[in-house]
Amino acid sequence: MADLDGSNYDYVIVGGGVAAAAAVDGIRQLDDSGSVLVLGAEADGPVYRPDLSKKLWLDESSSLERSALLDGQDFDLRIGTEVTSIDPAAHTVQVTSGATVTYGKLLLATGASPRTLDLPGSDRIMYYRNASDYRRLRELAGEDMPVTTVGGGYIGAEITSALTQNGVRVTMIFDEELVQQRLFPESIAQLVTDDFAGHGVRLLAGETVSGGELADDRVGIRVGDGSVIEAGAVVVGVGVVPRVELAEAAGITVDDGVVVDEQLRTSAPDVYAAGDVASYLDSLLGRRRVEHVDSAEKMGKHAGRNMAGADEVYDYTPIFWSDLFDNGYEAVGDLDSRLDTVEDWNADRTAAVVYYLRDDVVRGVLLWNVWDSSDRARDVIARSRDGKLGRGELIGAIPTS
Repeated sequence: MADLDGSNYDYVIVGGGVAAAAAVDGIRQLDDSGSVLVLGAEADGPVYRPDLSKKLWLDESSSLERSALLDGQDFDLRIGTEVTSIDPAAHTVQVTSGATVTYGKLLLATGASPRTLDLPGSDRIMYYRNASDYRRLRELAGEDMPVTTVGGGYIGAEITSALTQNGVRVTMIFDEELVQQRLFPESIAQLVTDDFAGHGVRLLAGETVSGGELADDRVGIRVGDGSVIEAGAVVVGVGVVPRVELAEAAGITVDDGVVVDEQLRTSAPDVYAAGDVASYLDSLLGRRRVEHVDSAEKMGKHAGRNMAGADEVYDYTPIFWSDLFDNGYEAVGDLDSRLDTVEDWNADRTAAVVYYLRDDVVRGVLLWNVWDSSDRARDVIARSRDGKLGRGELIGAIPTS
């Protein structure tokens, strides 16, 4: 990386994920000649991350190459390059080789790191996050090689569903009583749990992982009662934490993420943040941090445009979605089963709209097997916040069919 030392770029992007790719696109919408450098710590360039647990397993025509982002864009990409420090006063970043790069505008799109468990180090144990994890799991998983998934949340449920649909025998270990119990009300969490069991997933509910052991081509995961669950591979999905270390060390304001203003600027001059790492001002819900791809795409592009001089307020409330066997959903806002909920089911109970409320104000909307209604969900949240839609008016506010 010696060729980077002393280089100067108009725009430097730290991070090589979806937000970074979107930022390049945003910059190029307004500036087709400024120099752009993307510094990605991962071994691959930006890929559309949802494909790693969705499309790449379920669509035979898909491939990692087709999931790659930034094709045709004019920029410099350095993969496997970790940024070790930022100097906002000098407008420089330093990478692991010791090379120093000067920037005009800087974007922190460092994303989030998976939470880890007390398990042995092994390439058969994946904290599923990047293209390398996908390739390794593809290599290991098969009809004759069972897989253990740990975690009953978003990633755990999604990859368990995808693997099972590929003929893989999966044991799913999670500490709740129901799959996705922290996200869904009991009615839907029970439906999901029954559906997983019906598709042959072995469910170990209410179990915590207490350790693991390696033996030849197997990984043993020890659960709370001391028993060991053996498999050829283990996929751990127990949440993530924002990667704020660079910002924090540079004196940039951090509070459950890198804090940004309405233009996605941090507390340091000419430094922006976007994606999983950014704590931003949602126009409907207030300050929050979102770990989903729609947020990374929209925020990344907006940050890139503002870095190139747009000076636009970011006022988007993102969605997220998933498919679990034959069921699917879209959602807007805060989905937390600890909130009060109002459920609106269709006649045959195959689809529902669930409203999540705090102090009788809608904070989130789940569209269970209900499609093309995310704008209506945003409208419900806005009207509820403004006192124009009461709790008693929620049933029927969004059609369930």
